[in-house]
Amino acid sequence: MRKALFAAACFMLPTAASAEHWDVIAIEMTGKCSWAKYMQIVEDFNVWGAEHGYSAQVAAPLQSDNLTTYFWIGTSADAAAFGAAWDAWRNALPDERSTPAKLWVRFQECSTNMQRRSYDVY
Repeated sequence: MRKALFAAACFMLPTAASAEHWDVIAIEMTGKCSWAKYMQIVEDFNVWGAEHGYSAQVAAPLQSDNLTTYFWIGTSADAAAFGAAWDAWRNALPDERSTPAKLWVRFQECSTNMQRRSYDVY
């Protein structure tokens, strides 16, 4: 009986746990700016993101069958937090004076988004 209860508890644990959210974007650099310049944009983005519960890192390929694709890995506490940050970003883009609009122009100069995926991480 105890083994059955233990097994049931183990299966229920993942569903009861809160999942961090990962926003993963495959990007390719345009060649119009340096790596240092791109990482400065990421740093500036993270200042904005901190206010919205979102932070990003960039994974650069060292060993891969594709050495031209980098990965933006954005993290937030959960999917709801990601959604709130995404809404704030998207809603600000039409205002060219907003931080997201200014960042987006800079990102487009340096990189092209190839694919986007999201994950709940337990």
